[in-house]
Amino acid sequence: MNLFRTIFLLLMLAVVVPTESSAQARRHRIYGAQSARWEVNARGDSTLHITIMTVPIYKSNREMQRYQRMVAAVKKVYPLALDAAVRLEDLDQRLAEFERRKDRKGYTRALEEALKEELTPVLLKMTRYEGVILLKLLDRETKHTAFNIVKNIRSGFTANFYQLLARMFGNNLKLEYDPKGEDAMMEQIVLYYKAGLL
Repeated sequence: MNLFRTIFLLLMLAVVVPTESSAQARRHRIYGAQSARWEVNARGDSTLHITIMTVPIYKSNREMQRYQRMVAAVKKVYPLALDAAVRLEDLDQRLAEFERRKDRKGYTRALEEALKEELTPVLLKMTRYEGVILLKLLDRETKHTAFNIVKNIRSGFTANFYQLLARMFGNNLKLEYDPKGEDAMMEQIVLYYKAGLL
């Protein structure tokens, strides 16, 4: 029995103990783990603490198809939400450099035209469902709804105009992200995506 236990422990160490030194490499060697960390006690013994990601269980085929549809949408639009968050942060820094409101307004109009030219072909290929997912992920990454972003950068009038257009096409720029409520499934998918498991 001791021989079996020793062989089992050696095999577990060979599988679990990382050969690379960085924490990033250690985290990626444990698939399905949300986080992993080593803890060393006073005697020098190491313990690996792993937080396992939840596994979705479906009650029906329809629920599984809904999940798969959301996975496909998140994979398509999440990079756009990340890009938008980076651009918004850069824009905030750039706008702080301008002293006059007129200069800020001119800069944001020029930027809006450039973004329209760049993103219109991408956005036209999206479905309405993917647009909803994008709006929610935009709120997740920037901590602001699309409506508030437009209102802060341009004006309340412009934000209301775009909101009216969105409502005509069955969308809403005021959508908020609720990771613990109705968007819990999307949050799980985003965590899987960020961990490289999708």
